[in-house]
Parts: sequence; structure tokens; C-alpha cells
Amino acid sequence: MPAASGEFDIIRDFFAGAKKNSEGVVLGIGDDCALLRPPAEGMLATSVDTLVADRHFPAGADPVAVAARALRVNLSDLAAMNARPLWFTLALTLPHSDVDWLRAFSRGLLETAARYGISLVGGDTTRGPLSITIQVTGISECPLRRDGASAGDAVYVSGSLGAAAAALPVILGQQPAAESTRREAEHLFYFPEPQLSLSESIGGLASSALDISDGLLADLGHICAASGVSADIDMQALPVAPLAQQLAGEGAAALAAGGGDDYQLCFTVPPENIPQLELLGLDVTRIGRIVEGAGEVRAWRDGERWIPQACGYQHF
Repeated sequence: MPAASGEFDIIRDFFAGAKKNSEGVVLGIGDDCALLRPPAEGMLATSVDTLVADRHFPAGADPVAVAARALRVNLSDLAAMNARPLWFTLALTLPHSDVDWLRAFSRGLLETAARYGISLVGGDTTRGPLSITIQVTGISECPLRRDGASAGDAVYVSGSLGAAAAALPVILGQQPAAESTRREAEHLFYFPEPQLSLSESIGGLASSALDISDGLLADLGHICAASGVSADIDMQALPVAPLAQQLAGEGAAALAAGGGDDYQLCFTVPPENIPQLELLGLDVTRIGRIVEGAGEVRAWRDGERWIPQACGYQHF
């Protein structure tokens, strides 16, 4: 476990190779600030997230996978706002400067950045418990917000739900699984797909949107609270992920409703835009409707109210 040198050596050796001369980057890594020239059209969208070892990922996890997850979950926030990725910064806290770990982490980070066309433009490193803070910036000409839903809108989700929550016990070694299942679980957890293309497709049709990070019911509650409405959800309409069904059985629907970490989009669509949305042939499912109310999300099964045991991930 060879140790790297000081902060500036770490930056030079592992991160200064980030793509240069990228869109809008006048001056990137290596000075006190990055100098960035925003595109002429649209609004800047920015978001920041911190991932802490043994809170958001196992401390001993593959650093390539950890890096991929750290950047992808931030890119999911840009997708939720229909923003195209531009730049990101990295604040990395390390218990020690392990060359092998840094080499793998930086490779995973820069490969992910190249995949989604986003440029690393600066950051910081320090000593302490392992944590990763990434701030992303993008550009949006038609932003999707949480406060645009109205009574009568349909509620949709993309993809399928519950796989990441079902995968976590396998990843942590709390649930036995075949090797192929374990590999699938790790891929779904560490490599979520930010829905950037989907958000672009629905940008002019949806009235509100967000990404599903804390759980469908909890996150839809944020839309309802911001928009001053309520929602009714049909549990039988939820697109439950096959891995969740395989690992959780009858509990799969509950994971789809409240498990979190799916990083799919939940969005609302006014009635007049539904025909156009459905003509696009997107991988989305209509799961409910927005109604008059004051921020309540109600789930129903067979005409009866379904009460979840947990209402999403709690940060504190």
C-alpha cells in the first residue's frame, strides 16, 4: 500500500490529466480558481453531494466503482433539472494517501467524466475519514423544477424501481446470493445511469421532475410540497425491477416505493401533453395522478390505502 506524496503531488499525479480545453474552460486545474465561460443561452444548474465511507458505500469497495457512483449520482441531479453536464469539482478526504487506491479512483472518475462529457476543473484534498464531495454544473434551456405540478397531472417514473435497495444487503454480505447475482447487484448499485437523455426528451412536456434518490414516495412528496398539491399512487402500477423481485419476493413492491438509490426520474405531465409523451415510446410508466391537497402522497393497493413501513432514506 504505497503512500502518495503531498496534496499538490496527488493533484498532479492523479487528476491533472483531466481533459483540457473542454467547453467553456478557460483555465482548469492548477490555479486558485477555475475560469469558466458559460454558454450564451440557458441557465446554469449546479448541485453538490457528499458520499461518506460506510454511510453511502462500504469503505473497502472497489475505488473505480466508488468513483463511478460518486459522479453518476451527482449527474442524476442535472438530469432531474434537464441540464446538460459541463464541469465538476472534487473535494476528496482521505485517511491516508494510498497510491493504488488513488490510481484506481482517478481512473474510474475520469472515465465516467469522459462518458458523460463533463470536465473536472478543480477541487481539494485533505486528510480525514474517507469522503467524496462532488459539485456539478450544467446548462439548461428548459429546466424542470419541483414546483410546477398541478391537480390533474399524471405521475410517471422512468425505468424500474427497487433494484438498488434490494442489492444493498447482498453488497454488504448480509444476504447470500449466487456470484452472477452479486455482480448484477454491484453493477446496479455502483453504476446507476443518470437519465440525461430522458430528461431532454420530456423537457417541454413535463410540469415537474426530480430524481429518485431517497425513495419514490419520499421524493414525490418533495414535488407535492413544492407545488402545493397531493398525489395518489397505484402500487400495482409500479415497475418493480426484476432483481428486486428475485431478492425480496413479496417485499419487492415496498422497496420500489421506498427503497431509494434508483436514480430514475419521477415526473408529472399535464393531461394535454400525455398523448405526445406516449408517442415518444420512452421507458416510462404512469403510476398515479396529482390531486388537490397540501403535500400528501397516498399509496393504494386493490382500492385500499397502503401504508409503507419506511418513507424513504433518512440523512439524519
